[in-house]
Parts: sequence; structure tokens; C-alpha cells
Amino acid sequence: MEQPKRQPRKPGWRFALLALVLAVAISAVVRSLWVDVYYIPSASMEPLLLTGDRILVERTGPESLNRGDVVVFDGRGSFAPLNSGNGPVVDALAETGRWLGLAGSDTTYVKRVIGLPGDRVVCCDANGRLTVNGQQVAEPYVYPGDTPSEMKFSVEVPAGRLWLMGDHRSLSADSRSLLGAPGGGMVPLERVIGRPVQIIWPLDRFAAVARPQPAATTTTTNGQ
Repeated sequence: MEQPKRQPRKPGWRFALLALVLAVAISAVVRSLWVDVYYIPSASMEPLLLTGDRILVERTGPESLNRGDVVVFDGRGSFAPLNSGNGPVVDALAETGRWLGLAGSDTTYVKRVIGLPGDRVVCCDANGRLTVNGQQVAEPYVYPGDTPSEMKFSVEVPAGRLWLMGDHRSLSADSRSLLGAPGGGMVPLERVIGRPVQIIWPLDRFAAVARPQPAATTTTTNGQ
């Protein structure tokens, strides 16, 4: 008796699961080496970045940073405690939400590089301007109506550190807020994750994030 022909098996759920695992793995490799996605949780970088924006961040080494660059960085040990105190499960869930672009991070920040290692950053001079190494800095990115800083300060950036400030100066908690803390509000260079290169969400704000010209020309660069 002739045996009935077997129908070819459809790929089914196993194939779909394998494809999903491969896609996640490839995405993880790309995001760990080249680009990543971050959620903007606050108004501290207005008008450039708005609350709720998702940005594409190009991973870059600290040696390529200029004054005026916008950077995404891990604030643990400077802007945030090294340990959240929430426990590993909560931390893992929060990191998953951040990785999926559904939520911000309590330890990842976006600010602008104002001072490089070795720079003297002062605010404000007699004309109400911020200066780096004695030279006034033009800051067209500052939120309209804000002054360079309501808080007066004069700091020298140590080797291996950055002085960072938000563009919406009246709302930004940045290096100024940590002057009395260990490290003096200076962020270690190795904590820099990368530079925003594209706003990818919402779609009506889809646009490249232009890299500005260095904010000040001085005799000191990268602490050398």
C-alpha cells in the first residue's frame, strides 16, 4: 500500500524564536560597539533636545571630544551614586526598559562639554559671560532667556575629567550642582558613552544633531 506523502514541515515557532534571538543578539552587538538609543527624560537640554525624545548615540572615545560637544555619559560616581540601592532585580528591569527605549535612566545623562582637562572655567565675567581660560564663550545653544549661570563659580578641570552643563541652565542639574561633592562635579572621561547624532523619535522631530564648532579656542587642549 502506498504510504501517504508527508507534508513538509513549516518553520513554525522555532524558526521565529531563532530569528528573534539572532535579531536581539545582533542589536546588542551593534549597540555595544557602535550606536545606542537613549531616552531624554527631562528639559535640561532644551531647546536642542526635548523631554521624550529618543536619540541615536554614536559611541566615541574621549580623546575626540571638543568643547561644545553634547555627550551622553554614565553619571555613576559623579552625578549619581555608584549603587542605586534598588537591588539587582529592579536594576535589571530598569536597564531593560532603557535598552528598549521605553524609559530614561537614573544614571545616564546628557550634557554639553564646557571644560576639558586643564581648563579654567569661570562664570561670570564683568559682561555676564562664561569664560574658558580667560576667553569669552559664545553660547548660542543656551535656552532663550537663560543667563550663562545664576550660580557663580571658578573651577579648574583636573586631568581625566570634564566640566559639563545643560543648555537649559535654569533647569539643569549639572557640574555646578556638585561643586561641594567629592569630585567637585567633574565627570571622568572614561564615563562618556558617546555623542548624540540623530533624533529618531518622535517622527516629527526626526533630525540630525549637528556637531558644533568648538565653543572656545584656547591654548589648552585635552590637558596637554
